Amino acid sequence: MLIKQASDLTENDVTPKSAYLNRRHIIQAAGGLALAGAVPGVFAEDQSAPHWMNQRVNQTVFRSVTTDEGMTDRSDATSYNNFYEFGTGKGDPAKYADDFNPYPWEISVEGECSNPGTFDLESIVAGSAATEERIYRLRCVEAWSMVIPWIGIELGKVLQQFEPTSDARYVAFETIVRPDELRGQRSRFSFIDYPYLEGLRMDEAMHPLAFLAVGMYGEPLPNQNGAPIRLLLPWKYGFKSIKSISRIRFVREMPPVTWNIAAESEYGFYANVNPEVDHPRWSQASERRIGANGDVERIPTRMFNGYDDVASLYEGMDLRKFF
Repeated sequence: MLIKQASDLTENDVTPKSAYLNRRHIIQAAGGLALAGAVPGVFAEDQSAPHWMNQRVNQTVFRSVTTDEGMTDRSDATSYNNFYEFGTGKGDPAKYADDFNPYPWEISVEGECSNPGTFDLESIVAGSAATEERIYRLRCVEAWSMVIPWIGIELGKVLQQFEPTSDARYVAFETIVRPDELRGQRSRFSFIDYPYLEGLRMDEAMHPLAFLAVGMYGEPLPNQNGAPIRLLLPWKYGFKSIKSISRIRFVREMPPVTWNIAAESEYGFYANVNPEVDHPRWSQASERRIGANGDVERIPTRMFNGYDDVASLYEGMDLRKFF
């Protein structure tokens, strides 16, 4: 997987926002404004996100990771989600997204680092490299997948701001806890505890493919997709890509993670996509790809979801044992 640098880009890597607008949106756009939107900054801002976030997302003009696979329609990617903070149904996140207000946003950074503290999201994003677009495959552990264009920053470049020490062997993440806004967190029927917890080895977190997204389809992240900032690990099952991150901790020991706590025999810490290791209740050999125009097809699942660059991270490990 080649991650392109700005100096390596060509015109084919520039992503006009008009490419994300379906035919209905183009027809509805007043005075042809949407068609003019191939130029960054022409589009009306997303009123649910602050000006600085709209500006940062709209300034993203290149693709650093591409694919020749058809992208999932935005309407499907924003309406068929797992985000249990809103409820367990696939449509619950979109249905109840307006109850959540992700701005302003702060992230607490703690543990084995030289620059801990509580940072507002704007300063974290401003202190990082330029935002870039990456089109990643997203493979859910439930054996369905999508292809989504994300906008964000390489995770390692963000973590470097906090100067992790040599004692930081793992990095742990937590989702926000706001039961007054996130109905799933106050449900008596939830079978996971909150906050939602995730973690990575430091070498995983520093791999160039690990990504923090603040936008998708040329716009700031919708609430149901993890606004205002979420993790993306395209070689792992989707539940590792924690949403609405509010806390980061650099730690010495492997941190607890939500789905391993809930069902240790079904969900491991690593959660690498592996067609040869089935879930105890279903096969992982293939997946339902939700593709362009709402088309769904059954396709073979690839090791590491096709991102072979990460294989060296797990050299010598028994991936059936460390699943």
